[in-house]
Amino acid sequence: MADSQRVLYLAAYDVSDQGRLRAALHCVRAYATGGQKSVHEVWLTAAEKGELLGDMSFILHDDEDSFLLIRLDARQTVHTLGLGVVPVDPDWFYVG
Repeated sequence: MADSQRVLYLAAYDVSDQGRLRAALHCVRAYATGGQKSVHEVWLTAAEKGELLGDMSFILHDDEDSFLLIRLDARQTVHTLGLGVVPVDPDWFYVG
């Protein structure tokens, strides 16, 4: 995979301290294209994935907090529950 190729991930975290929670939210939202509370969709290059994992390991405490980064298949159909609406993806979006 070329370094400039972006891959869709689901980033989720559970943080026990309010200060670290705010820092984790700020960190993940820098990469997020959508999300809710502590779960976000992120499109990452290999370099950005490394940066995000490094930043989160600096923020979080291994014995108290958790962080998951799960690779998703962007070709899958979006399913919503309840009152959700199917997201409309623009032709392009800015990450930076």
